[in-house]
Amino acid sequence: MSHTITRFLDTTYQLAECPTWDDRQNRLLWTDIQGRTIQSMDWGTREITSWQFDNEVGSFGLTDGDRLVVSVWDRILLFDPKTGSSEVLAEVQTDVVSTRLNDGKVGPDGAFWVGTMDTNSPRDPIAGLFRVDAGGEVAEIRDELMCSNGLAWTPDGAYMYHSDTSPGWIECYAFEPQSGALGAKMLFAQQTNETGRPDGATVDASGNYWSAGVSAGVLNCFAPDGNLVHAITLPVQKPTMPCFCGPDLDHLVVTSIRQPSDATAIEPDTMSGGLFLVEGHGQTGLKTNRFRISGG
Repeated sequence: MSHTITRFLDTTYQLAECPTWDDRQNRLLWTDIQGRTIQSMDWGTREITSWQFDNEVGSFGLTDGDRLVVSVWDRILLFDPKTGSSEVLAEVQTDVVSTRLNDGKVGPDGAFWVGTMDTNSPRDPIAGLFRVDAGGEVAEIRDELMCSNGLAWTPDGAYMYHSDTSPGWIECYAFEPQSGALGAKMLFAQQTNETGRPDGATVDASGNYWSAGVSAGVLNCFAPDGNLVHAITLPVQKPTMPCFCGPDLDHLVVTSIRQPSDATAIEPDTMSGGLFLVEGHGQTGLKTNRFRISGG
């Protein structure tokens, strides 16, 4: 299959992440983690709106009302884009000063699943994976992680994917979509620097798992059985997360990290940190899950 990759927006970000399709507002949202913002692009007009936070925004999710559930360093906020107001729903791993909240998504159970990462290099296994519900209850799901990432669910909600970027593994859990209870766990894939250690991910309507290979400049597509279907070379070294978006969920957009320019290069790197459109994949995405909170 032939893939075409083009620059989706002219704007460049330091660390673009967490692209999310909002079908109710017909918009694509994403974070600029180090810029401490959430960005929103109206799909029809291409107009971009930005909301600023007081610390790095690792991830966010849609809710069943107008607000967003947002991870800001070690806090989970309920944020209202219309008024700019926010309230703290929960705090996560505040006792480990070198970790921050990273990849997070709302699951089929309506809870916000979010992991942390060690901000030091090299990383130590001091991070974890957590489930946060509408009451602000935080349950630790997994410990001894270095950089929690890759959350996504199968189309029927029966399995949850999760990865740790540093050691490069992707795991798959049996998942109960109503309660969020986890069952048996299996190793889904093992990646290396050369094949693309797993960063953010998504699942398409056919059940394929798309993983940004942040160490190798590739977008890896795995079949439900774990076999690699495609390894799509991207025009940037560090892609961060794919997202199916647009009214028909047939556009595949990938975010990326801005790389420092190489002083010895003939031309400076002007592509990294951008958003890219991948065409020719032949797939559509899944409707975005929403965090369930009473009263919206």
